[in-house]
Formats: sequence, C-alpha cells, structure tokens
Amino acid sequence: MNWDEFSKWGARISGWAKNYHSNIRELPVRSQVKPGEVFNALPANPPESGTGMEEIFADFERIVMPGITHWQHPRFFAYFPANATPPSMLADFLSSTIAANCLLWQASPAGTELETRMMHWLRQSLGLADHFEGVIQDSASSATLAAVLTMRERALNWAGNAQGLAGQKTLRVYCSDEVHTSVDRAIWVAGIGGDNLVRVPISGPLRGMDCDALRQLIADDLAKGYLPIGIIACVGGTGAGATDAIDKVCDIAQEYGVFTHIDAAWAGSAMICPEFREFWPGIDRADSIVFNPHKWLGVQFDCSAHFIRDPDDLVRTLAIRPEYLKTEGQDQIINYSEWSVPLGRRFRSLKIWFVLRSYGLEGLREMIRNHVKWTAEISAKLADTKDFEIITQPFLSLFTFRFVPKNAKDADALNQQLLDRINDDGRIYLTKTRVDGKLVIRFTAGQFDTTQTDVDMAYDVITEIAAGLIVDFTSQ
Repeated sequence: MNWDEFSKWGARISGWAKNYHSNIRELPVRSQVKPGEVFNALPANPPESGTGMEEIFADFERIVMPGITHWQHPRFFAYFPANATPPSMLADFLSSTIAANCLLWQASPAGTELETRMMHWLRQSLGLADHFEGVIQDSASSATLAAVLTMRERALNWAGNAQGLAGQKTLRVYCSDEVHTSVDRAIWVAGIGGDNLVRVPISGPLRGMDCDALRQLIADDLAKGYLPIGIIACVGGTGAGATDAIDKVCDIAQEYGVFTHIDAAWAGSAMICPEFREFWPGIDRADSIVFNPHKWLGVQFDCSAHFIRDPDDLVRTLAIRPEYLKTEGQDQIINYSEWSVPLGRRFRSLKIWFVLRSYGLEGLREMIRNHVKWTAEISAKLADTKDFEIITQPFLSLFTFRFVPKNAKDADALNQQLLDRINDDGRIYLTKTRVDGKLVIRFTAGQFDTTQTDVDMAYDVITEIAAGLIVDFTSQ
C-alpha cells in the first residue's frame, strides 16, 4: 500500500466508522456467532502473495464483523463499557500514525510532558490532593500489580527484587471477596502467593470490608509472625458495586504501617461529580489509587490513570537503568517507563487531552449523572414489578436483580435461563454475578451514547422475556 492508497482508505474507513456508530442500534448487541465460526472462515495457511485492500476489507466485513460484540452499542449494559468517543478515536488514530514509543522523555518529550499535565488535570477533576502524582498504565490490572510490588518492596526494605522472597517472613495482603480478580493475579505474579491474600468479611449496605474484622486479622497475623504489607480496598467493585470505607481502612493502615491501594477502576470516573465523592472519604490518605478513563469518561481503551502518593517508592521498585536508557545532561525529567511494568509505552495521554477539551468536565458530568439517574429509575421500576426483586441497590449506575416467580424450584437456573434468552434476543446485553451465593443479573449503564429511551427499552425487554419464561414455566 502506498500513501495515496492509505489516504483513500483512511477516508473510506472514517466514513465506515460514522455509518457503524450511526446505525449501531440496528445490530444485536452481543455477537450471535457460534464457537469456531470465525476461526473456520479464515484460511489455515498464511498468504504467499499480497492482497488488495478491497478484498481484505470485504473479508473484514464478512468474517470479522459478525463475530464482534458491540461494546459501543448504547444498549450494552454488561460489564463496564470500554467507551470510544469520536475525539478519542481521532486521537488514537494520530497516536497510531505517529507511532511513538513514549518510554523515555527523550524518546518523545511531548509524550512525557502531555502525560504529566493530563494526570494533573485528572487529579484536579477528581478533587484529589496535590501530593498525588500520576502515570498512565494500560489497565487497572497493571496498576494494581505495580502497587502490590511497591507494597512488597517497601515492607521488605527494598530487598525483595534483589534477594527474592525465600527466607523472608510470610507476607500478607488484605481485601474482601468483592475485589476484582486482577488483585489475585497481582498477588500471584508478585510471588506473595494466593494463600496469603487474606479475605476480610463484608458488612453493611455497601458490602464493604468489616473494619473490626480487618483490624483483628492483621493483629492475629502479627502474632503468628507474619508480615502484613498492604490493604487493597475497592470503590465500586465489579460484581455488585461493593465499596469499602476508605477513611476507616486508612486509619487501620496507618495504625499498622501498611500500604493502601484503592481500586476504583469503574467508579472513579464518577468522582468528577463532587456529589459522588462521599463514596471515598479519606481518599487523600491512600498510597495508591487507580481508575480507568476508558470505562466511563469516553476515552478509547486502553487508558488507566494510576495516582501515587510517593512516586519515589514506585520508581525505586520498578526502575532499571541500563546504559542505553540513560538520559545525560537533563535534570528533573520523568521517564515513565520507570513507573510501569512494561518498558514500551503508547502515547495514551493524547486521547485524554482530546476528550477533556472536546466535552469539558461539565459535558462529562452530565453524561455520568444521567446514567446514575436512569439506573435508579429502572431499578425502581423493576422493584415494583411482580416476580422481580432488587438484590443490591444501585451504586452509581450499577445494581443487581433477580427473577423470582412464585413456586420457582431452581431460581439460579431460572435466572440463568432469563439471562441467556435476553442476550440471545440481541436488543440488550446483560451479565451476571453472585451475591451471597445466589446467581443475580447485573445492570450497568455506562456507554457514552446511551439515552433514557435505551434504558426504558431494557426494562421492556427484561419484563417481556421474563413473561415468556413464566408461560413456559407454568405450561410444564
């Protein structure tokens, strides 16, 4: 492909993108293909000679698109949407065109300095204290791993990387069952071991850690000769929105001298609205915080904002400086590859800049507030609908519910059947989780273009398909 062809196809794909997003409501939200369909439609062997873009693009539409679940669909109420707004897509296109690897300041000064400024903007947007500095990670999983490695090194007086964990005291980290599984993976990768991730019982309407139990577990571990190194708390847990009492968690962390990492991957975006900051009181006392602009701020995946109270600790944990990465004659510069596990780094800050400038904080706040309002409304409607019960009340734009018609013998199986029928229907897309052992259905609004009409349709689809299930149930 030459540059003239590139320009032609760039314009064509841009038009295709406009039509895709303009007509996306006509598509089933979840892909309807069967396992193996896409794989078997692809040749078993690579091509020996090149193919023209006309044929390649035709195959893209014929083979790939039927196998796409449409995350940008306004009736995607599953997981947490990875949003892609037009300015973010354009910024990502520019980033791909420039193709800079922003591993060092000298490798792309604009990449480093725009990232620093964007992290300052995000810090101000969330109302965080000025003592936090930030770095863009690829995902919350990477941020959590970096935090776990830092709490490990700090507790071991920076000996773990050099000496390993053999011969050290048993390290212990504390969290509830409501945290994301990325926490488990971080514990594995950091060499701490899953058995040393201590699960704290939950209590209260927000399903947060029982702080009395947390304090007792740490005291018990100290008595056994273990070394407590950190607490991982969540604000808006993935399953049902569980939220820990951050101020009380930080009190305990300070009491025992352990590191605190706060996972607000989805819910953190809502903190651009001052009224929602009540959900993380004491946040400025945390050591590490992560949230994903790619989940609820309209920034193209992947883009995770990681704030650190003491970045020197993070750099001391992760920095490696071979000769070929040294920058001579420059003081007071930041090399963000020393703040991340990967060395290579995409130019992610560009899409934050484009989105914040395009919509402004007020535009983003309006979107988030609407999602929260509409979620409360559909939850209230379902609560008033026969045979439905709300299991966990709305936390921001997430709640869980259950279909419980009278005389249903296996409610878990029935709710799985309802979920399957809803997703096979294609008009909306939902997912499930378990709350206190019961299978429940999750609803979360977060796609950038979702309207109240889309949320109203979700209620209609849920109740319509449930009514059909009751007919099938009673006719058996």
